[in-house]
Amino acid sequence: MRAGLAFAAGVAAFHLFPVMPPLWLVGLLTLLLAVLAWRLVLLRLPFACLLGIFWAQLHACAVLCQPFPDELARAPLLLEGRIASIPVETGYATRFLFQVERTLQNTNPIPFQGLVRLSWYKGAPALKAGERWRLPVRLKPRHGYANPGGFDFERWLFQQGIKATGHLRHSEELERLDAGSGPYWLDRWRQGIADHLARVLGDARTLGLVQALTIGETSGFNPEDWEILTLTGTSHLVAISGLNVGMIAGVFLVLARWLWSRSVRLTLALAAPRAGALAGILAALVYAGLAGFSVSTQRALVMLAVVLGAFFWRRTLRPYHALTLALVGVLALDPGAVLSYGFWLSFAAVALLLFNLGQRLPSRDLWTRWGRAQWAVTIGLLPLLLSMFGRVSLIAPLVNLVAVPLFSLLLPLVLIASLASLIPGFAWPLILTAELLGWCLDGLAWLATLPWAAATFPAPLPWVWGVSAIGVMLLLAPRGLPGRWLGLVLLLPLVAIRPPGPAPGEVWFTLLDVGQGLAAVARTGEGTLVYDTGPGFTSGFNTGSAVVAPFLLAQGIDRIDRLVVSHADRDHTGGLLGLAERIAFDHLQSGETTELDLPGATSCQAGDGWTWSGVSFLFLHPEDGGARGNNASCVLRIETGGRSILLTGDVEQGVERRLVERLGSKLRSDILVAGHHGSATSTSGEFLHAVAPGLVLFSAGYANHFGFPARMVRARVAGQGIGAFNTAIEGAVEIRLGAGGTIVGPRGWREQAGRLWTHRPGNGG
Repeated sequence: MRAGLAFAAGVAAFHLFPVMPPLWLVGLLTLLLAVLAWRLVLLRLPFACLLGIFWAQLHACAVLCQPFPDELARAPLLLEGRIASIPVETGYATRFLFQVERTLQNTNPIPFQGLVRLSWYKGAPALKAGERWRLPVRLKPRHGYANPGGFDFERWLFQQGIKATGHLRHSEELERLDAGSGPYWLDRWRQGIADHLARVLGDARTLGLVQALTIGETSGFNPEDWEILTLTGTSHLVAISGLNVGMIAGVFLVLARWLWSRSVRLTLALAAPRAGALAGILAALVYAGLAGFSVSTQRALVMLAVVLGAFFWRRTLRPYHALTLALVGVLALDPGAVLSYGFWLSFAAVALLLFNLGQRLPSRDLWTRWGRAQWAVTIGLLPLLLSMFGRVSLIAPLVNLVAVPLFSLLLPLVLIASLASLIPGFAWPLILTAELLGWCLDGLAWLATLPWAAATFPAPLPWVWGVSAIGVMLLLAPRGLPGRWLGLVLLLPLVAIRPPGPAPGEVWFTLLDVGQGLAAVARTGEGTLVYDTGPGFTSGFNTGSAVVAPFLLAQGIDRIDRLVVSHADRDHTGGLLGLAERIAFDHLQSGETTELDLPGATSCQAGDGWTWSGVSFLFLHPEDGGARGNNASCVLRIETGGRSILLTGDVEQGVERRLVERLGSKLRSDILVAGHHGSATSTSGEFLHAVAPGLVLFSAGYANHFGFPARMVRARVAGQGIGAFNTAIEGAVEIRLGAGGTIVGPRGWREQAGRLWTHRPGNGG
């Protein structure tokens, strides 16, 4: 057991490394320690740990050792390979995984193979999993936004084994080479089931839910339904995971055991309990196949195989030994599973149940046992949930008391109805079942509207997380343990402690990484300013809700004192509505108030300003309301302790020239956020000379097709000896100005929080 835990610790430790160590060195040390551990018992646990590190690195090397080269980002390429997933149509594009077998650039072979994620934006035909295609594409390395509190897209891509992302380009080289499924016959079969369900249910709201429960395909879920499930703590019910696989295994185990016991001849050949265990694991295997053997189902299968295998072969396993065996089995199969939140939540939930219920006398009351289980899981997982998501459903324990048993009955019904719908004329059971699921979803939607359904908290500090974990153990310990009530006291910091904020006279400035757009946050001891909200896209994704809001909430900020939208271009206002839906604000100002989607905005005017906690904010432009477009941008200067930051939005060189003529040396600032993302239309030499910054910050997208920041602007900045940071390379950039004139930073989040999967583009990116 201890060796298994040491192996798991090694796998987890490897994924904390900022960079990969040399594989040959780790392999050599592992071999050397293996030889020594053969003789010395004390070295066996260190050997198991190092073996975990080596095994995890071997697995990771398949993705990281031959990455997609930065110099080919957005270059026209030709790929040959097979569609490696069920293509998903989103209304604006068709997205799918593609297994690259051959890569060409201008007919020259490029040594790149592996899994990529592609989007086909216009005119995509009906694609099938497994088809072999020749595709003209533009790719870029595994790259996502890098911000405190934000979703780590690069981690998710690495976990999925994806080396690059990209889109198709228009070319006559496009060709379907083979319509067969090849090795992806299982995905083709699952796609056929998904298409059949879509034909039967049409545009029913619950189509996505039925597809999720039958084949694990969640692409049909809309964001509103996901939010409902998140707020009610029931999202685990619709993703095929340990709970769902366990439900199916349990149903078939009980049913097969009962049927088998009806026959004397069968029971003489094989005991009914063993037959039930065999039927349970086979049913789980088929159901996991329906879900495409996703990571979560693989984890569930291993855990079931350990438990039911011991039962079948009549071996007695201590609960924690069984859990450790399952843990080792999962990590041996897929070391990258430690990057999955579901991995930690599922194993932690089982461990908590064993800790809480395994030391009590069993209650005869089923509802009492079920209530205790919900209490243990809810309280026990609270620190994990807050550290991972920053939000927890307050009604989840009560909702799951009913929802879990209900879905335990509905899940077999959905599968049976889906199977029956394959028979001509028997579509009505599936339609009625979908209607029943719709009622359940409506009930959850009503519960989600309750103002106290969920609560959001800032990211806990490391010591808070540790203290709360001790508190959980005390609360779930047997009743006879003295001082159990202290568990409640130890949980208080989890919800009461807020991250430290700026002192009087300080301003903490963060230029967020929102790709090809702009969003910045300035925090003082008295108020918070958000300057622009980043872009929004036709898919519905926007950086206001995906980047700006998570950053603020992770800092413990649940209200914006002043929101400034420089002007109405989409790359500055695209996240406005998304941000407003998640975080309230007091004042909204803009250079183009009539173009905003939110009412109540006032114009920013040169000379207007305010002071928070000794930090002054002053608008320098526009002088009147006659400007439109880029030149209407609000130009804002932030100053404290004789140090200052200048934000210019997208103003062009004509406005810059007028600012120099009107303000002269008053423009001087220590930090300049370059206008228009570093476009050649802004940041003129004359303006740079007048501002005389020590640092220029560029907010641009990685490998953007505009080529921002422009080469001439970068040369101009470098020619004047000015330092530069680019969010495309550094991620979010943080700078702190002190009341005494000190400057701390800049610090880039990509380097500060980097892990081995973090993309670190060269300066040319």
